[in-house]
Amino acid sequence: MFREGPPSHTLLRLPLLQLLLLLVQAVGRGLGRANPAGGPLEDVVIERYHIPRACPREVQRGDYVRYHYNGTFEDGKKFDSSYDRTTLVAIVVGVGRLITGMDRGLMGMCVSERRRLIVPPHLGYGSIGVAGLIPPDATLYFDVVLLDVWNKADTVQVSTLLRPPHCPRMVQDSDFVRYHYNGTLLDGTAFDTSYSRGGTYDTYVGSGWLIKGMDQGLLGMCPGERRKIIIPPFLAYGEKGYGTVIPAHASLVFHVLLIDVHNPKDTVQLETLELPPGCVRRAVAGDFMRYHYNGSLMDGTLFDSSYSRNHTYNTYVGQGYIIPGMDQGLQGACVGERRRITIPPHLAYGENGTGDKIPGSAVLVFDVHVIDFHNPADPVEVTTLSRPPEPCNETAQPGDFVRYHYNCSLLDGTRLFSSHDYEVPQEATLGANKVIEGLDKGLQGMCVGERRQLVVPPHLAHGESGARGVPGSAVLLFEVELVSREEGLPAGYLFVWHEDPPANLFEDLDLNKDGEVPPEEVGEEFSPYNNHSHAVIQQEPAHMVACGKNAVHVHCPVCGRAPAPLLVTVPEVPVCLFFGRTRSPFPAADCPQQALHPALLPQSLLAGVHLGALPKATTAAQERPSPPPSPWLSLPSSPPSSRLKSVRAKDASCLGRTRRKS
Repeated sequence: MFREGPPSHTLLRLPLLQLLLLLVQAVGRGLGRANPAGGPLEDVVIERYHIPRACPREVQRGDYVRYHYNGTFEDGKKFDSSYDRTTLVAIVVGVGRLITGMDRGLMGMCVSERRRLIVPPHLGYGSIGVAGLIPPDATLYFDVVLLDVWNKADTVQVSTLLRPPHCPRMVQDSDFVRYHYNGTLLDGTAFDTSYSRGGTYDTYVGSGWLIKGMDQGLLGMCPGERRKIIIPPFLAYGEKGYGTVIPAHASLVFHVLLIDVHNPKDTVQLETLELPPGCVRRAVAGDFMRYHYNGSLMDGTLFDSSYSRNHTYNTYVGQGYIIPGMDQGLQGACVGERRRITIPPHLAYGENGTGDKIPGSAVLVFDVHVIDFHNPADPVEVTTLSRPPEPCNETAQPGDFVRYHYNCSLLDGTRLFSSHDYEVPQEATLGANKVIEGLDKGLQGMCVGERRQLVVPPHLAHGESGARGVPGSAVLLFEVELVSREEGLPAGYLFVWHEDPPANLFEDLDLNKDGEVPPEEVGEEFSPYNNHSHAVIQQEPAHMVACGKNAVHVHCPVCGRAPAPLLVTVPEVPVCLFFGRTRSPFPAADCPQQALHPALLPQSLLAGVHLGALPKATTAAQERPSPPPSPWLSLPSSPPSSRLKSVRAKDASCLGRTRRKS
């Protein structure tokens, strides 16, 4: 039947009866029963009645083990138990320190496994026994649970359970770390946890503040990483253990979550997430910046966000108004840039932290979006986008009446206002405080048809308070196109003259022919203004809004309102209007033919002005050619006082040129 030569299995050499006997003995051992033939057992019988699902390591010869046991005789009488003692057995296996039966019974065992061992006398205490405890030739029964196993050749075992995709830095010796942990013995018995104390464990690594195994196990960890660290006793608390919770010779298991890591030598770390093209200016110390941010701990826990308040954080940079790390991290940023600023605790809130969301010694991570910044000394930044092809000899000047189109936005592109929404150009008199100062300055010097880009800092716009739709301290971006301009009126007084002007203006104004024209010679038609003077009124131009062709609404340039309020009308008559600074009266020869009589000038506008300085018409002026007729002509010959009347402004149905602030 079989090929020649030695058989491949030694069982083939045995008689059939012997094979059956061996099978019966094996079954008997597996069931934990004695030899069914009634004879002595030849080896230890092992029954594994609880096997853990995971068995990362089995007991081998030379390993140290810690285990609990109950020892009984065949009749169930207990002769010994580790549970009755305060300490567990910790001993080397397979080197003769245990009875042979126990040495064999522990081999291959897993931590948390439970076994029932039947040890025959010749593998136990033999024919001698133990006086007063174990009789001679006694078969011993042990219920064993393995709690720990380790070897002197063991090292720290590290298993990474979760590693974040982004790892800004890894733990090194001398770093300061903050981490959470659960500490257990190898069998799962918990002995400590940081979570129960409501705070992280904070310490230096590699400086002797930790047990050696934890020093090693934390190295190379990333913030947000989770690890399982198994530490043998000689790298933990060794033969003495720790208090009542960590027994001697205990291996320790730590499940660690690293919250953050830094080094006392760390500086602010910058990472540019998005850099807009064409960055021509970067923030420096002393600039005022508006920015949005999300603030989180190093493990990603959010502690604050400006977005949740729907409002930027506004502050000076490099002036100590914010934590030092943010002061440093914002410098060099561009408008529109997104950057990540990682700040070590010694440049943030230090060992104490702040509030209930930023713990002590916390590394802070800010994701910042710079909306705009400016310097209090910034002027209006003017960039010419296009100019008309034909030469431009006349540009917009203070006092000119201009029409222009504009688009207004924030520097981040947020659209605010546009004249195109009204389908008509915006109108303003330059230098009359009708628009924000920065826009007024930016419009000056423009040619009709020219397009400009204006960057207006907030101190020349709407300031710290902002305006409707405009955030406080916002830098504004204008794109303006000058549609038309009307040259400003010459500096001097306001005159409305009915009929042709006299040949000698000064002589006509000088009623008593004494060579001077004091205020009392001006007339009484505007007596309501007599009690409405200001000390500086002669230094500013009066603000006048033309209503149609035959009326002028006069406002006090200091307080901004008419004292009556007063609307002066010349019924059914066009008028010629002039306004200017009272310090510089113009000669009669510079007036158009149909301008003239100072009766319309409020007496308060003449306060403090020596009208005797009003020059007479000179020969040179008389030689000057007469200007062309004004389109506001055909005035009646009746005296001005008989043709003037006063009504309240609210009764007048004229809007004239409206003024809207941009």
